[in-house]
This record gives sequence, C-alpha cells and structure tokens, in this order.
Amino acid sequence: MAGASYMPAEQVNNGRKGQGNASLLPSKLRAWSRCLSRRMKLEGKEKANVSAKALQMSLAYQFVTPLTSMTVRGMADQDGLEPIIDKPLDDSLPLAFMLAASQPAPTHSSLNIEKVPDQVTGVDTDPHFLIHVPQKEDTLCFNINEEPGVVLSLVQDPDTGFSVNGQLIGNEAGSPGKHEGTYFGRLGIANPATDFQLEVTPQNITLNPGSGGPVFSWRDQAFLRQNEVLVTINRKRNLVVSVEDGGTFEVVLHRVWRGSAVHQDFLGFYVLDSHRMSARTHGLLGQFFHPFDYKVSDLHPGSDPTKTDATMVVKNRRLTVTRGLQKDYRKDPRHGAEVTCWFIHNNGDGLIDGVHTDYIVPDIF
Repeated sequence: MAGASYMPAEQVNNGRKGQGNASLLPSKLRAWSRCLSRRMKLEGKEKANVSAKALQMSLAYQFVTPLTSMTVRGMADQDGLEPIIDKPLDDSLPLAFMLAASQPAPTHSSLNIEKVPDQVTGVDTDPHFLIHVPQKEDTLCFNINEEPGVVLSLVQDPDTGFSVNGQLIGNEAGSPGKHEGTYFGRLGIANPATDFQLEVTPQNITLNPGSGGPVFSWRDQAFLRQNEVLVTINRKRNLVVSVEDGGTFEVVLHRVWRGSAVHQDFLGFYVLDSHRMSARTHGLLGQFFHPFDYKVSDLHPGSDPTKTDATMVVKNRRLTVTRGLQKDYRKDPRHGAEVTCWFIHNNGDGLIDGVHTDYIVPDIF
C-alpha cells in the first residue's frame, strides 16, 4: 500500500451533522467492538442485523474497519494506482468506500462504469417512458397517468427475483384545476439472491432498510458493494446500480430549481445495460429488454398539424401513434436532451402487455 495513510478514529474529522464531539469517538469504538464480538456468536438474520449496525456506526464515524474500506485519493503510487485501506474480511458483508465532502467527485471513467449509451430506455418526469428499439434504430414512448402514492412495477425478473418498483408523488403547488403531474419520488431496487435492497428517495439512499442498514445522503460520494451488487453514488447527481450477470441501471436526481415547472424533487430511472436479464423479465420497462417487432406506415398530418400521425402494427394490434419529442436527462438533469419517438396514446395501450393497472404493486419491495 505505497503512500497510504490514515488517522486513528479518535482524530478523524468529525464535521458531519449529528456526529457530535470527537471526544465521544472512543466510546463509539468500544460500542462498535462489542457489535463485532456479538456478531461472531450469531448466525442468520441476527448476524445480519448486528453486521448492519456495525457498518452503520463505521460509516457514521468514518472508522476503517473489517466491515468497511476507505479509498485514499490524491496519493497514487508510481504505477498510478490509488491505495485501498483495509480489505473486508468477509465478502458477504457490504463494502463501502466514501470520500470526504471536500473531495471532487470522480469521473465516469475513474469509476469503471460502462459508458452511458447514446440510446435511451427509461422513465423520467411526468412519468414519460422511453423505449429504445435497436433493431429499428428508433424509440417508442408513452406516459402513465396514475395517482400520487401508486407503486408501479418497472422491472421484474422472475428467474432471479431482481426487481425495481417506483412510487409516484404529486407536483406540489400545482395550478388549481389543472392535471396534477406525478413523478417518481421513491424507488425500491431488490436482488433477493443476495438479500440486497436499496431504497432511493430525493433525500436519502438507504441500503437494506429492512435490517436497519446505513443511510446515505445525496451529498455523499460513495461506493457500496454487497456480493455481486455494486452501487455508486455520484454526489448530488445520480447513482448507478450494477448487478453481475444481471443489469446496470441509473437513478437521476432532479432538484427543484428557479424557473422549473416542477415544484417537487423527484427521480428518473434509466437502463444502461439489460442484455443479461432473463427472457422472462417483465414490468413497464423490463418487458422491452429483449427484441420485439413493429411496423409503421401511413404517415399523415395529425390533429396537431405540426406533428405526424401514423399507423403502427405491434403485437397483432393496429394503433394510431404520433411522432413527438421526449427528453433524456442522464447527462443534463436540468434541461435534458431531446429524443424523437413514436408516442403511443392512452397509457401505452396496445404496446404494453395487458393494461397499465396490471403493473400496480403493493409496495416498493
């Protein structure tokens, strides 16, 4: 570990809100040590709960522990490699790397994350769904109109149990008498094979909320790993979830800004890679992860003379579709980039399997 150095826990900068005085750290270390001692005598769910508590303490007080790791930046050795302090003893435990708030966020290339594809499949804003169809080099789009509080199934792989569900929130301070826009305000990403759960809101990111896992702020820069699931939190911008032998997904954070038509922070969800998901994957997005065909013909002016209507044949159904524009917010969460697409009306009727209410689920997990 050439060039690696770190301070003892008693000397760690204690600037995070709610951490208290540095003089409290020795007692916290003793409490953390007791957690580890208990963990060695436990099994199953009890062991997982105690491990989660120890991990939460180590993150809150920035301990370098057997349950966490720390990446020291700006101290690369002669080969350009950055030292990593303290490899975890048990690969089944969550692994966390965190940067101090003053550290610059790393670039996509330094995070070893796959390049963001030019084509887009995902859902964002009110909520607008975008489905890229590579065989056609084209994009389809549809909206889902539902009430705040409704939870929708976005991705569900029955072979692995992997799922992504999203809960809708309303647009605060909307104009009276107008349709209230709805946006995703809470996402649940689960991989039961590894007991992994991630709850994402515009305020916090919680790892394994059911077992009291650690809570991260969008002000954090963090790298989390639980078995084959890797989560990268890019401060104040997005997070990326990558599952080995599964998919890679991005959650985009939207903050209210002056002049915005939306008065509520919300989330966008994008699919970066899905080719390893099973053929039985379903959900409002998941059903489009594998090839399907459609034909568009009879292009003509629509009821809006500035837009083109056409006839689409898909899944043995004939639909009237409209050429329009939606936006991809992955690279610019404020303004987005325009995407041309064929818009399917009436909550995607005729394109999605069944009707949109079939995708309403009880909760995010």
